[in-house]
Amino acid sequence: EENMTVTEDFSRVEDTYQMEAEVCIIFSDFGKMQNVCNLLIEKLGTSVTISPPHFYHTPEAVDTLRRQVCVAAVGNTRRKAQEVCRLFGQSLGKPLLIREEETKEWGGHIDNHLWNSPDSLTLQERIQNATAYASCRVFAVFEIKGKENRRNKLL
Repeated sequence: EENMTVTEDFSRVEDTYQMEAEVCIIFSDFGKMQNVCNLLIEKLGTSVTISPPHFYHTPEAVDTLRRQVCVAAVGNTRRKAQEVCRLFGQSLGKPLLIREEETKEWGGHIDNHLWNSPDSLTLQERIQNATAYASCRVFAVFEIKGKENRRNKLL
């Protein structure tokens, strides 16, 4: 309910009463939004008008994306270092230094510049336009253990 606002307008038209309501809902799940829209259309038919969605990212969601990208970059770096160590008959130890070198963020864009307003975009174009991307470059130094050390630990 905290993500929903309802504005109602009652009016009298001759001998009848007319009610118009505008319901604005903030969804964090695209599938749930589609299900609610489909349910409203199914139950209310032509008496309901559903406006095109407006997409945006909360600061918390962008922060989560940044963290996930950085953690993935560190994981990729560790896997690559393990492959190099295996190539030389060594084993990878603990990280000695991990530093985030560069983070980039960008949004999607529509290649078709013929549209005049956001309302003329298709749903797929709106989603593409609202999609956020991020990349992260990290620098990491790992301890390298010789194969002898690993054999001694196993014995």
